[in-house]
Amino acid sequence: GKNFVGLIHQPRLVLADLDLVQTLPARELRCGYAEIVKVGLIGDGEFFAWCEAHARRVLALDPEALAHAVGAAIAFKARIVEADEREAGPRALLNLGHTFAHALEAHCGYDGALLHGEAVGAGLALAFAYSAELGLCQQEDSARVQTHLESVGLGGDPRQLAGGPYQAQKLLALMAEDKKAEADDLTLILAHAIGRAFVQKSADAARLRAFLEARFT
Repeated sequence: GKNFVGLIHQPRLVLADLDLVQTLPARELRCGYAEIVKVGLIGDGEFFAWCEAHARRVLALDPEALAHAVGAAIAFKARIVEADEREAGPRALLNLGHTFAHALEAHCGYDGALLHGEAVGAGLALAFAYSAELGLCQQEDSARVQTHLESVGLGGDPRQLAGGPYQAQKLLALMAEDKKAEADDLTLILAHAIGRAFVQKSADAARLRAFLEARFT
């Protein structure tokens, strides 16, 4: 429900206080990392490769690695938002993994069992797995994403995800309520490759339901 209020003014300044980051528990750090690695998956394959090599340093709060990761993620998002302030086009790409994630969060009633970043991590893996199943990207890319997410404590078997068990039909209904949906058409953010996300409108609901049933049953 956080999007009901909306954004009234763009910020004049964004503060990224890395000392504050160091006060977070490990679970919340992993959640933040999900949003960082998402940047590479959307549009920067080289940054994803950097994440593969340096994720442990980021999560261990190595100052140099943390500053690079946070700075790269903020700069990427700033470029997208500046180019598409009202989300009429490419800004929707920032929701990679989030159509799945928001449905997972709503399914478990926002009870705290599943944190947002954990849902995003699962959603990123699901988005690439579904892209591969549709033949839109290589299975190797999906496997690479899954392997990396699991290495940092995200992704994993959807059936073991906190807040479950999850029902495919309910998840599909919740996804249909996503803010990107238009005229009852389901819109997904999928990928042609790591670093090449795209918006797929009028997604096949029956195909998606079968995919969800296979993953969550």
